Amino acid sequence: MTSSLRRLAIDVRPLRHPAYRRIFIGNTTSFFGSQLTAVAVPVQMYLLTRSSLWVGYIGVAGLVPLLVFALWGGALADALDRRRLLLTSSLLTWLSTLALLGQAVLGVRSPVLLLVLVAVQSAAVAVTMPTRSAVIPRLVPLVEVPAANTLNYTAGTAAGVLGPLAAGLVIGYGVAWAYGIDALTFTLALWAALRLPALPPEHLPGRSRLADVLFGLRYLVSRPVLLLSFGIDIVAMVLAMPRALFPQVADERFGGTGAVGWLYASIALGSVVAGLTSGWIGRVRRQGLALVAAVVLWGLAVAAAGLADTLWAAVALLGLGGAADLVSAVYRQTILQTYAPDQLRGRMQGVFIAVVTGGPRLGDLRAGVMVVPFGLTGSWVGGGLACSAIALLLALAFPALLRYRVEPG
Repeated sequence: MTSSLRRLAIDVRPLRHPAYRRIFIGNTTSFFGSQLTAVAVPVQMYLLTRSSLWVGYIGVAGLVPLLVFALWGGALADALDRRRLLLTSSLLTWLSTLALLGQAVLGVRSPVLLLVLVAVQSAAVAVTMPTRSAVIPRLVPLVEVPAANTLNYTAGTAAGVLGPLAAGLVIGYGVAWAYGIDALTFTLALWAALRLPALPPEHLPGRSRLADVLFGLRYLVSRPVLLLSFGIDIVAMVLAMPRALFPQVADERFGGTGAVGWLYASIALGSVVAGLTSGWIGRVRRQGLALVAAVVLWGLAVAAAGLADTLWAAVALLGLGGAADLVSAVYRQTILQTYAPDQLRGRMQGVFIAVVTGGPRLGDLRAGVMVVPFGLTGSWVGGGLACSAIALLLALAFPALLRYRVEPG
């Protein structure tokens, strides 16, 4: 039984490597703080406008800079020293968080200003995230990449549980507290980037040009396994992500701001449980099939949560969806990091970040817009069911992802 539990428990071998360990600590603490901001911004917007549609506009404000700068940032990560680029982009992210804090402290009641600051922060994060992901295969052996990704997602989702719950508590005293905690915790991410060793390109360094970005996109389009993994993730996030509806459903069904923290934490809570019991993930060879199954389960769980009439039922079902989301995220990231060569990893991570963070923002807009004609329940449940159906149809119509498997070692 002890041996079985060890095989089931999360693999912590990557933490033996000091550089990865520092990045892990910085990522976890900064993600905790960013989750407070992720809750504070839509709550502040809803309080200013009393409209889920305006909350959905937050997704649009962050999407365009995210798409542009994630692709460009990925190309930069392939052309420049990744340590220096990570440090610079992290500093810009920190300054944008301070700007959010400033508008809250000064009591500026402007939805438009809030959207502008979200766009600026999104641009900075869009460079930081692909660079941070692209360094992982340089810090741990390739055989430990799945375990490193699982550790990152598990710790991040643990912070994603505690962050929204903390946000639910501190927002009662004002959203400025949430922004302030985010700015404070992000200093550890700056420390982690500063302590990294130099990470120059393994190939001849150069300049990041539009041609480099386009070359990376052509590579992606020519690889059906990678293209389908991205396509299914877009379906999952755009159609089934319900978070833009959380402020309204908390207000109308579950009693206000105390409930909103639990709703925002629920998906991450399920991911934490899945991550802590993820020892089996690295032993699965049919990674493409496992990814598709996880996305289908995610959509069904979200749809069921939209029908829940109690807060705890909704939290439990969203938690199940979060567990499925962690599995799909780990396999999607692992396939990308081990499939693409190092000289393309930055650009591939740029596309990855554009998809995994842009998809939910489009999902916010989709959810907010669909509330108008279909109502709260129709927007939530319909999106989840459509996600599962379309993901399954895509996988069956283009079976390259279902056939993808890795060999032992």
